[in-house]
Amino acid sequence: MKFKYLIIAFSIIIIFIILVTALMPLMLSPQRGEGFALLFTENFRYITLPLLIFMALLLVCMGIFFLFNYRLLSLLEREDWPALAYYLEQKIFVKRRYSNRNVRLLASSYLVISDYQSVLKLESKVMLKKPSVVSKNVLIFGAARVLNGKHEEAAAFFRQHMEKCRVKDKQWVRWFLGFSDLLAGSFNKAEPVFSSLAAASSDALISGLSSYFLHASIFKYSLNPQVCSVNAENGRQRVVKAIRNINNWKKEADKMASDIHIAIIRKYIDEAGEWLF
Repeated sequence: MKFKYLIIAFSIIIIFIILVTALMPLMLSPQRGEGFALLFTENFRYITLPLLIFMALLLVCMGIFFLFNYRLLSLLEREDWPALAYYLEQKIFVKRRYSNRNVRLLASSYLVISDYQSVLKLESKVMLKKPSVVSKNVLIFGAARVLNGKHEEAAAFFRQHMEKCRVKDKQWVRWFLGFSDLLAGSFNKAEPVFSSLAAASSDALISGLSSYFLHASIFKYSLNPQVCSVNAENGRQRVVKAIRNINNWKKEADKMASDIHIAIIRKYIDEAGEWLF
């Protein structure tokens, strides 16, 4: 659904609620008598009136939000990534609005158009102006290094920011650390990371992917292939027990499909699903 239609739909619903709430007592009071009218007067003062004021303020805030973000929402709706990148560059570099939302959207836009160098330049500037925003977007900035073929640099970046990233991102940052080491050919570094995640991750996608790479990529380079194989199979059994079938696996992936770090590894998620089930 288009953003403007979504805003209009919500506005209509809010206006309808306001009208019903305001007019219903006028329709009901003659039927209920003066006692009801008196009761409603008391309730109106303490309940209905605050509700009407809240709904009206909500409607105004929605309108203001839409007007202030019309250009941004329009570009997102059209998926015009180059234009969106230019718009956000003006916001960030010219107007110096280094908010998490602006930086995240700009970095994501660069990734979509495969402009990885611009992501790294953005990271450098944000690190000087607002380092906390980099910590909130470790997965995006690290993914740019992975996609740019700088696998050793990516591994170093993920390792450096492991304790600085958001708590909800930590397991994915660990997984991308292992993935970067794997791509760099450092199998002895990737194996313990994937083995740990396969055995203990609370995220089924992470456990499944880790088990899959232990089986498909690391096993033949492992110093102890038997242990590697056991870890892969144990991780696989954990995921199968939790997810049960490949359709549920795909649903789990679809829940995170909007995250850029999931989009860039989606083919591996699909491959892992085929192996798991």
